[in-house]
Amino acid sequence: MLYGKEHVQRYRETDGAEGHDWNNTTVLLLTTQGRSSGRPYTTPLIYQRHGDDYLVVASKGGDPDHPQWYKNLVANPDVEVQVMGDRFKARARTANDAEKPELWGIMTRTWPDYDNYQRDTDRQIPVVVLERLT
Repeated sequence: MLYGKEHVQRYRETDGAEGHDWNNTTVLLLTTQGRSSGRPYTTPLIYQRHGDDYLVVASKGGDPDHPQWYKNLVANPDVEVQVMGDRFKARARTANDAEKPELWGIMTRTWPDYDNYQRDTDRQIPVVVLERLT
């Protein structure tokens, strides 16, 4: 099973033929800029579509702290996304309180463990909206 750096490498090499479909869901690659280093960091993340946007969840398995990739995009919301062979620039934003329930529902239908992760932490797990830039 693909995970971490190997997942990113195989996904890139095959334009997602290996790595997009994972554990009965779908994965994209999100590249953020390190908020301290300025270096690019790429993370494979479960995603779903919502209209023209892509949704990801900053769960870190219910850890009490946000994942590094989320902290990076809060500092700099200009990101790169790869879905299969489609690579594009996007602007990331955290779903607001009004839209989060609908978006959370979309994501828990594809990965039900998100509900477990939320129960395991006091932190509100963010849903991130990736808006494609033209």
